[in-house]
Amino acid sequence: MTMLRVATYNIHKGVQGLGPLQRLEIHNLVRAVADLQADVVCLQEVRAFHRRLQRRFVHWPAVDQAQFLAPPGYHAVYQTHAVTRHGEHGNALLSRFPVLAQAHQDVSDHRFEQRGLLHVTLAVPGSVATAGGDPKPVWTLHVIVVHLGLIQASRQRQVRALGRYIDQSVPSADPLIVAGDFNDWSEQLHGPMAALGLRTAPRSRVPTYPSRWPLLPLDRIYARGVAVCALSVPRGGGWGRWSDHLPLVAELALP
Repeated sequence: MTMLRVATYNIHKGVQGLGPLQRLEIHNLVRAVADLQADVVCLQEVRAFHRRLQRRFVHWPAVDQAQFLAPPGYHAVYQTHAVTRHGEHGNALLSRFPVLAQAHQDVSDHRFEQRGLLHVTLAVPGSVATAGGDPKPVWTLHVIVVHLGLIQASRQRQVRALGRYIDQSVPSADPLIVAGDFNDWSEQLHGPMAALGLRTAPRSRVPTYPSRWPLLPLDRIYARGVAVCALSVPRGGGWGRWSDHLPLVAELALP
């Protein structure tokens, strides 16, 4: 059995606060991501650039935020999904394992919200016997990073779009993880996700938002062909300052 530690974290574009009280938190997030000690980290609201903030903050990173946050030896994959007046943002994935492929799919439901899926295929070491009795040295693991819309009907349609994308792009025999910010505070998506064969841990209500006083379980980790054994969030320290979300961490087992 191969155990994996997977995290999902909405980093709020590396900046917290409003107006003159805005502060750059991306440097603290470097340490935060490393402290998660996850094999795979799924990130939302990640920037490659923002012209106005780059002028304001002297210490804005010289590389995109995904590369900046990646611990030493990790692979960073980034995809823009939303373009704004001064910059853009999207989803990212940091992986301890080699990246085999990446793709994206626009799942925007209306013109006021730009949303997308980031699909990354990873080569995960393993030693599971195949049907022929030979050891399987590598798993092909698919990870889809999502950030769904603010309107419930939009989220339902986006999950259906996710299902169509999975049918077309992910072989049914390969393990799959779907993680991210589902914005599903009313917990209406467990059923539609289960209909796609995607399930989370039995005790799945783990509040992650707002980070200072978490009440809502907005962030989720679902899997197919992988058992989600446990979910947790880090406590204490500066977690309530670095983003408006807490990271969600899952322990998973490949059979």
